[in-house]
Amino acid sequence: MAQRHTVSEGMMMPEVEPRPEDYNPSPHVIPEGENATPLGVVGGDCRPTEKVIIVMCGLPATGKTHIANRIVRYLSFFLDIDTRIFNVGDYRRRFFGAKCPAEFFDHSNDEYMKKREQACDAALADLMEFMKIDGVRVGVLDSTNSTKKRRAHIREVLKKLKCKVIFLESICDKTELIEQNIKNIKVNTPDYKDVDPDKAFDDFQKRRNMYSNVYETLDKVDGPYMKVINSETFIVHSVRGFLPQKVVHFVMNLHLLPRVFYLSRHGQSEYNLLGKIGGDAGLTEAGLEYARRLAVFAKEVVAMDVKKDEKTGEIIRTPRPARLWTSTLKRTKETAQFIEREKTTFTWDNGEEVEWQQFEGRARRNLDELYAGICDGLTYKEIEERYPEEFKRRQEDKLTYRYPRGESYMDVTLRLETIVHDIERTREPILIVAHQGIHRLLYAYFMGLSRDQAPYVSIPLNTVIELRPHAYGCEQKRHVLLSKEEMLKDGQDEPITSMPMKELADSANNRVEKKKHTYSFDIMNPPSF
Repeated sequence: MAQRHTVSEGMMMPEVEPRPEDYNPSPHVIPEGENATPLGVVGGDCRPTEKVIIVMCGLPATGKTHIANRIVRYLSFFLDIDTRIFNVGDYRRRFFGAKCPAEFFDHSNDEYMKKREQACDAALADLMEFMKIDGVRVGVLDSTNSTKKRRAHIREVLKKLKCKVIFLESICDKTELIEQNIKNIKVNTPDYKDVDPDKAFDDFQKRRNMYSNVYETLDKVDGPYMKVINSETFIVHSVRGFLPQKVVHFVMNLHLLPRVFYLSRHGQSEYNLLGKIGGDAGLTEAGLEYARRLAVFAKEVVAMDVKKDEKTGEIIRTPRPARLWTSTLKRTKETAQFIEREKTTFTWDNGEEVEWQQFEGRARRNLDELYAGICDGLTYKEIEERYPEEFKRRQEDKLTYRYPRGESYMDVTLRLETIVHDIERTREPILIVAHQGIHRLLYAYFMGLSRDQAPYVSIPLNTVIELRPHAYGCEQKRHVLLSKEEMLKDGQDEPITSMPMKELADSANNRVEKKKHTYSFDIMNPPSF
């Protein structure tokens, strides 16, 4: 081998032979594979001391169940943490029926007290068994837990698990908000199914008063705790650890006021028309027509509070402040271009009067469509021909599949976490103009779907999806602003083989029915991710 003389050391060193560009004898191998899910959205294994039990407490109609459900939804969807709620009310209804009178909650009645303790202890026992399961990290006990004695009993029982126990108290002393919560409860719980609204309201008020007579707020004796007061003031005592702090931060974004937001895809784009995915194309004429209709919808629906006078039956329409979010891509900005952005004055619920610009556009990078990497700008047919292995892998696992030099649905989930925090905390209606991949994940999160289901959710073009989350779920309504009959050809569906078997069969049947048209695709669902 040729030798070379190094001047600095004054010694002979062997000359290193050139190596091939792909030389890598000891590669860094990721155990999960090259399409590994981001660690930020994987629950993973944990030690017993890293497990957390959240014990709710507070008077009825203070938003406990709402907060508990939001925590569980957030942890399970965004962090992939196996989490479950153990609602004592469910156990009480299972043991003693749903139609328990207000006297059932009288703490001076020994017979009823024993029955309620039986329900609480049953929920506690199931919670303990759940927390012993490998991989489980968070459990929530949802009940009033109104006295120090009861909370001490819970701490004593849970001590055997060596888990972190955190009490979370919801306090609400605003009459209007309490009444609104009671109305939501009587509509959505089995306790008052088919019961006259006025009687249900009075009965629940009596039930609440039963608890008020003995209620004791949290203090240091209860250990680590968090207090939420009217969703405005937050007191955190001795709460430590990564996961508990994530919960605290999330809860501080929640509120109990009724809310609504609207999901809209962009109007038909030039790439939709060509069957291409991704890109940053502008709108077609059909897309511009949808944009004009969306502007009318925004003014007449999103920015308008419509209520019915209970006495006269008159429909009252009142302007309300509204927000507008888009992605940074051209097609969403063009879809929002006709929305009026007038300046006006509104008074917040705290009495503060502010100048407000309706639909002041906020372009957010987090809302950009899933990036297709080297496949950006291609049709599915071109992807199948050029990258058959990639095409096959995506068909097999659409959720975790990552486009080469691009993103996966799991990557997008990671960047949508901050968006969800903002949606949870915002009190005004929001119109979000984004993309199918983005709205699939947002829709799945709020509608209680699993992440596995999210990539297959139907989010058609020319449709606004109205979502109204509440303590017991989420109501949806779909507004079609531009019908199929008014649309021209706009592209192709996703490859049919990317759907689960049921959807595969349904989609195949739909395609058979569509043979009478001059096109063989669903014009409301152009190429997507």
